[in-house]
Parts: sequence; C-alpha cells; structure tokens
Amino acid sequence: MLSFQLQSAIKELDTLIALSLEDIENIKRAEHNPQFERLSIKEERIKSFENKKAMIDHEIGKLIANNPSMPLSELLDNEQHQQLDIFKERLATLRQVNQQYAKMVLSVGAFFNTLLEKILPTQMDGYNRSTSSRTSFLEVRV
Repeated sequence: MLSFQLQSAIKELDTLIALSLEDIENIKRAEHNPQFERLSIKEERIKSFENKKAMIDHEIGKLIANNPSMPLSELLDNEQHQQLDIFKERLATLRQVNQQYAKMVLSVGAFFNTLLEKILPTQMDGYNRSTSSRTSFLEVRV
C-alpha cells in the first residue's frame, strides 16, 4: 500500500511541476488567461497531493507502530527507498520551480503597479490610497 501511495504522490508532483512550468512559459509570453484557467486544476491537484501525503504518513506510522524496535530504514524495501528518494527529489524540484514562478509573478505585479501609479498617481489619505482629483487619465497628442 505504501508503494502505491508513493507512486501516486510522485505522479501528482510531476503534474504540479508541469503545470507550474506552463505558468512560467505563459508569463514569459504575457498570456495570463491560461494561468487563471489552470488555477482550479492546480488547486485540485494540490488537494489530491495533500491527501496522498497524509496516506503516506499514515502508512509509515502504521509500520513504525507495528515494529517499534526497528528503525524505519529497515522497515522499507529497496523499491520504497527508491520511491522516497524520488519523492524528495520531486518535492525539491517543485519548490525550485515555484520559487522561480513567484519571482516572476512579483516582478510582473510590481511592473503593473508602477505603470498604474504613473498613469493614475495616488496620494495617501490616512491608511487609504486615493487618486488625485487633478489627474487626467490620458492625454493623446496627434
């Protein structure tokens, strides 16, 4: 059962990595709508992964409870050790890809906020920002 759960979780991680890489490519091409369309798919995959990880934790907990005197390394067979190594590797890859994605999202967000501030300057009114009454939206010259 543990091997099945590990394999299933690895597939979920592979899917999440692929979706995040697609998001990065879409940001590079300034195609934002596909990212929003994939958001529900990613949320479902994350929930599925969390469930699979909980099952892995449960299975490992059962192994340890049934064999309290043995270390975990002796309770797992070679295939399970390999799957755990792949699992850790995929988690690290997902983390790295998500960090790259987050940097790009922050950069794009900062760019658009700066652009908006130049088009519609704002002033602080207490804790709120408000647009100046003297600003004109756009001036077009031909």
